[in-house]
Amino acid sequence: MTQYSPVPSYYAASANPAPARPTLQGQCEADVCVVGAGYTGLSTALFLAEVGFKVVVLEAATVGWGASGRNGGQIVNSFSRDLDSIERQTTPDHLRLLAAMAFEGGQIIRQRVRDYGIQCDLKEGGIFAALTPRQLGHLESQHALWRRFGYDQLELLDQTAIRRRVGTERYIGGAIDHTGGHIHPLNLALGEAAALESLGGVIYEHSAATQILPGQPATVKTGQGEVRAAFVVLAGNAYLGGLAPALGAKSMPCGSQILATEPLGDALANRLLPDDNCVEDCNYLLDY
Repeated sequence: MTQYSPVPSYYAASANPAPARPTLQGQCEADVCVVGAGYTGLSTALFLAEVGFKVVVLEAATVGWGASGRNGGQIVNSFSRDLDSIERQTTPDHLRLLAAMAFEGGQIIRQRVRDYGIQCDLKEGGIFAALTPRQLGHLESQHALWRRFGYDQLELLDQTAIRRRVGTERYIGGAIDHTGGHIHPLNLALGEAAALESLGGVIYEHSAATQILPGQPATVKTGQGEVRAAFVVLAGNAYLGGLAPALGAKSMPCGSQILATEPLGDALANRLLPDDNCVEDCNYLLDY
């Protein structure tokens, strides 16, 4: 079985304490077996446990080991293609469904943090920063688009307003999404895992799924055991490997580089980001 080594990072070094979870040995049964203990798998498992399902999560490494524990930690509403693009490609009923989902994810995060007391340094407000008039025009169009779908928490910022929020003269304007924000991403994953376990869910680490045998129940095999479950949820994203070739063919890797500075000191930190908002610029290859 592939061994996944710990990934040294600022997030790992500042993570909340978490228990070492066992490797699956032998056979167990569940209503639902979830493959992957990142955000998708943990959130799915938590929703299921909240309504009474018996859930087992299989994780090849440790909770949040992949992108869920190593991302930029920013809560950004909508999708990678905005609602106007979706509108051109789907039916009105489907569009209404997706529009309702577009602004739901951040509120689910806040609900989890509130309901389960998750300590993940949640901070409110996400800024989109424009470097050119064209980018500012795009934000004005986005503001109008989101309002058309009933979302009124995006506020446009002129040059003076953005310079009050970001200590640079680089930006000519922007927008702040008041229900955007940022978090410690690994601590969110660890908190959701603890919440799941508090409801009776079970997580097995270092327990990569190696084979799925369809049936009623289905059987998910690992190197040293198996889970028999009525339903299986695949939440491994880029790490599914050959477990589900049809899904693997529909994904591609995406690189993102995240750096931590040396400690800045309160005075400089407050001058750069006085309201501690997160910031992303509007370039195609963006800085955030």
